[in-house]
Amino acid sequence: MRDHRWKFPVNVMCRVLDAPRSGFYAWMKSPESKRRKEDRRLLVKIREVHQRSKRSYGSPRLMEELRNSGEVCNHKRIERLMATYGIRSVHRRKYRVTTDSGHSLPVAENLLDRQFTATEPNQKWVADITYVSTDEGWLYLATVMDLFSRRIIGYATSRRLKQELVLEALRRAIHRRRPAAGVLHHSDRGSQYAAEAYQAFLKRHGLSCSMSRRGD
Repeated sequence: MRDHRWKFPVNVMCRVLDAPRSGFYAWMKSPESKRRKEDRRLLVKIREVHQRSKRSYGSPRLMEELRNSGEVCNHKRIERLMATYGIRSVHRRKYRVTTDSGHSLPVAENLLDRQFTATEPNQKWVADITYVSTDEGWLYLATVMDLFSRRIIGYATSRRLKQELVLEALRRAIHRRRPAAGVLHHSDRGSQYAAEAYQAFLKRHGLSCSMSRRGD
């Protein structure tokens, strides 16, 4: 309760835990135990090392660093303090390349030319690929956005970065909007978008192709 006073009112915690307030305040006034003092001192060290590691260290690495600096501690104590005070390691996700522009396929002119506004629906669509963390693991996500509303009008997910991923996202966008001919479709110059099957699908549905410059 003492550790969480900053977050919850004492009277609320006492009511939930069925503990008398007088007993809590009497305990607060009692001398702090040696173990409690040692925990507070060790907690400061744990937070210092954790911040230096950019929050990447878990309890094993923290224990190693603390022992190297002369601290006498064990992993169970460190784990307990980390769990109590919400100290967790943060794992940086690895960068995954979604754009393969090193191909010999034809690329389209940049007709959009960074004009990311539209005056009406189905005037300018932009397509892209990213990857996201889900309950199923990491998935590639292909999207098609209408620049007028900034809404995703077609999307598809897959564990693998294949041609069918971007085609399915485009199919769903066309099925949902059923646009007239003349929509400007803009993407990067990745092999998925420059592929013959994707380009043929654009032409078959009357969409004009635009691709960004290399590196954009």
